[in-house]
Amino acid sequence: MRQGAGGRDGHALAWTLNSSLLVAGVIAGLATSPSAAAAPPVSAQPAIAAKGAFPGAEGYGRTSQGGRGGRIIMVTTLADSGPGSLRACIEAAGPRVCIFRVGGVIRYTTKRPIIFNPYITIAGQTAPGGGILLTHNGGPDGFTPLVVKNTHDVIVRFIRVRPDKRGEQREANSAITIENSRRVILDHVSTSWSLDENIGAAFANDEITISNSIMAEGIPRHDKCALLASNPRGPQRLSFIRNLCAHNGDRNPNINFTPGSCVEVLNNVLYDGVVEFAEIWESNGGSPVSIVGNYFRAGPSTKRAYAHGLVYQSVGSTGKAKLYETGNIFDGVIPANPGIAPIRVPTPPCPLSIKPVSAAKAYAQVLAEAGAFPRDGVDQRIVGEVRSRTGHIVSDFGTLPPIASGTPYPDRDGDGMSDVWEAQHGTDPNRPDAWEDKDGDGWSNLDDFLASLADELVGPTPAPVPPVAGKMIKRRK
Repeated sequence: MRQGAGGRDGHALAWTLNSSLLVAGVIAGLATSPSAAAAPPVSAQPAIAAKGAFPGAEGYGRTSQGGRGGRIIMVTTLADSGPGSLRACIEAAGPRVCIFRVGGVIRYTTKRPIIFNPYITIAGQTAPGGGILLTHNGGPDGFTPLVVKNTHDVIVRFIRVRPDKRGEQREANSAITIENSRRVILDHVSTSWSLDENIGAAFANDEITISNSIMAEGIPRHDKCALLASNPRGPQRLSFIRNLCAHNGDRNPNINFTPGSCVEVLNNVLYDGVVEFAEIWESNGGSPVSIVGNYFRAGPSTKRAYAHGLVYQSVGSTGKAKLYETGNIFDGVIPANPGIAPIRVPTPPCPLSIKPVSAAKAYAQVLAEAGAFPRDGVDQRIVGEVRSRTGHIVSDFGTLPPIASGTPYPDRDGDGMSDVWEAQHGTDPNRPDAWEDKDGDGWSNLDDFLASLADELVGPTPAPVPPVAGKMIKRRK
């Protein structure tokens, strides 16, 4: 099995997903929309369904099939809507892969699209130049730019979401929302400047992975990193792996699930919370969670006399949480508040889906590899601030960084793969063969190509470097 950007350490799954729990078919009542403009149909080849989301995919969301076996739809414009737009690909029906032939900022000037229709891969790593950044125009149509709702089998990789204007409804102004959905993986995404959560999940989700991503600079007074469950409708499986939360007051992340859930927070870097970092709640009956190998790091906004890495929240308790915690580093942060001790358990509530590395190694990995690549100016600044223990919680939106348009790779047969790559790997640049398996490795040609792009963008993991103390600065009022 080849290694993708998400699996450089050869992490092996320690838990086999129960196939009887996988979603079958299309959820009843999903909205459909007119088909988007697409490249010529690819050759009809059987989908390779036994594989996970992509080479190197990890966590409970690795079961997502995305758009495998479907149409290759080219995104050829940064416009809000119309033929060749991202909206057209999102609103299309049936399995599909969104391949970007443009790079830059997509600003929704009308209400943003919602991913209702299942079986979609948004392959941001295919964008030329500086990649793709999503935002909205503020005002009455300024809503969360990326929403996955009432659907299943969704893969989103290498996308930035940065609202830079104020929408009228704060509670509908996260960067990304996942609601009532299953088999979803967000990998190498970057978010900032949300009025609500940077990433929020709600209601009946299951088999979710959020990995290798950066969630930074939420806007007070609701500056949150990640709300992993809101009003859950039953047990859920969710993995939060190798992410960076930076300059968010709290919910770094927030954990409030029902009994019977499998929740894992593994190898993340959590920086510059004010007084609360990872919060464990019991208001939905008591969250079972494993928090392993994370690096909790105080920053200029952190109130060191009061800030706790692990925070037990007793408000509205209706049951007992179960916390398995080991291998975490608390750098300038009090490890836990007094309520944590009674909820500790000696073994993980569920077997971990990966083998975590040490917190020190995770620190190096996350700062080198998290977020959408190529890193824009915002992510470069955020990572630098974590290293030097500088920066602070912001008070307003930032300025969008420049995103170069670039030149798309040649693809004369319209199958989503570079002609150069096809010639190098023995596939046919004159015939659509995305869903064939030329090398017999069990991954389709397109799976291999997209994974190679991800590897090239992220690059090799450097050796671990100790954190730099830096100079403490006052929090901006």
